[in-house]
Amino acid sequence: MTAGSVEVVLRRAGAPDALAAADVWLRSFAAALPTVVSPRSGDDVRQYFRDVVVPFRETWVADAGGGGGIVGVMVLRDDELSRLHELSQLYLDPDWRGRGIGDRFVRLAKERGPEGLDLWTFQVNKPAHRFYERHGFVAVEYTDGSGNEEREPDVRYVWRP
Repeated sequence: MTAGSVEVVLRRAGAPDALAAADVWLRSFAAALPTVVSPRSGDDVRQYFRDVVVPFRETWVADAGGGGGIVGVMVLRDDELSRLHELSQLYLDPDWRGRGIGDRFVRLAKERGPEGLDLWTFQVNKPAHRFYERHGFVAVEYTDGSGNEEREPDVRYVWRP
């Protein structure tokens, strides 16, 4: 896909992508969720991506090459309880939103989890709610946030084919 005149490729992340993917996460989180306090420092997030996310999760990046490097990250994992794939992370660099990259990530997630997907997002993140609902996800559970490390009320979405 071309974003402007830059081709953006979705590909599996490798070890060299971990820090850039973490930095996309940090920029996106700060821009999309300014009222949510992350309990992790930037260094903690980078270490987690380097030591856990990229090596042990199905991690994908949106790579704009020389036109921007890593501009998006998506992480999938199997949810043993529901037997669905969990879309556990989907973050885009704020400067790259609105270019169809998130849509491409969701299509890829549905291909990787054809039996269904679930995900959690914060209740304050109304743009994410609209995005996922546009892609056929349905809100099935609301919580007070006691189950997440940010202690922020959240909502669980499910997509079934």
